Amino acid sequence: MSSVLSRFGGLAIVLLFAGCDEEQAAPAGFDWVPDGFPAPVVPDDNPMTAEKVDLGRHLFYEKQLSYNGTQSCGSCHQQALGFADGLPQAKGSTGDTHPRNAMGLTNVAYAQRLTWGHPTLNRLEQQALGPIFGENPVEMGMRSHEADLTARLAALPLYVEKFAAAFPDQAEPITLDNALKAIASFERTLISANSRYDRFLAGDEAAMNASERRGMELYFDEVTECFHCHGGFNFSDATDFAGSVSANPAFHNTGLYNLNGSGDYPTRNGGIFEITGNREQMGQFRAPTLRNIAESKPYMHDGSVPDLEGVIDHYAAGGRTIESGPYAGAGYLNPYKDGFVRGFAISDQAKADLVAFLKTLSDDAFLTNPAFSDPFAAEGSAQ
Repeated sequence: MSSVLSRFGGLAIVLLFAGCDEEQAAPAGFDWVPDGFPAPVVPDDNPMTAEKVDLGRHLFYEKQLSYNGTQSCGSCHQQALGFADGLPQAKGSTGDTHPRNAMGLTNVAYAQRLTWGHPTLNRLEQQALGPIFGENPVEMGMRSHEADLTARLAALPLYVEKFAAAFPDQAEPITLDNALKAIASFERTLISANSRYDRFLAGDEAAMNASERRGMELYFDEVTECFHCHGGFNFSDATDFAGSVSANPAFHNTGLYNLNGSGDYPTRNGGIFEITGNREQMGQFRAPTLRNIAESKPYMHDGSVPDLEGVIDHYAAGGRTIESGPYAGAGYLNPYKDGFVRGFAISDQAKADLVAFLKTLSDDAFLTNPAFSDPFAAEGSAQ
């Protein structure tokens, strides 16, 4: 291991705690942060408590949060899939297809910004409003039915008890605001920190084989540039944590499309351009964490790349070329493409090594942790 880390270990350690002078202490009263990881940012108006997390776990898997009672948050964010859903684009409770891939929630507590392409959304409490009440597309379909949502929960003894325990100082705790706070609290506990890569960095040389180590060297090499956008302890440059130095949110155009040769992306998938209207931000999306990436396929914001080999091919080419059809265009010529997506030569063996390394970022303990699982399944009860 020493020879490997002498090559980029210093960089790996710097990336691991970039901007963090010392380990941050978890908020008093509830310690959920793994050793060696910084504390996530927790809003002052929503401190972490065990009771709130327990309520949030139940609400995360509660299908009554969708108007027709068919979907929960967990329907599109499945634990075994890194809290993604395995579909190219997510489907809502009424059958609407979302234009984007369901982003995995691994380490979402550290996300500097939320969703694929929103330049200002940075609170989990706010993010949940979109899927619950959004109309274009319909996800959970509760628009104009806020009173129905709280009435449904108030009619269930389970939630009368759990809201009271989570918000003991409130006479009428079953509110939308409190439900959002509880779900956000549960999501902040979804921290993955025990992959084979983590164990290798901690000194377990047997945790990674020769191919995986070669892939790791390639990943942190200036030739592939992977680590520039997917670096740090969370393998994403869009990472935030308590005590970190604030920075401008990071979004990237990777040359996935170049419609009409003018840099355009498909309608409803223009990245943060859709919000800012700044054409130079066309096609810019957040770089997701690569932790548990092997489980969260397909890839890219629209799920248009089916496997990790395809992802590497895309970056090796410096952008995707689509020969024909409505999305035809040479992505490597996209005028708004990120400068780090330059392309590189890679052999079949090197590509296999790089894929092997990415698979070491899977965390079986996280993917099977009972604390993150569907409590209704565990309790043998129906929602």
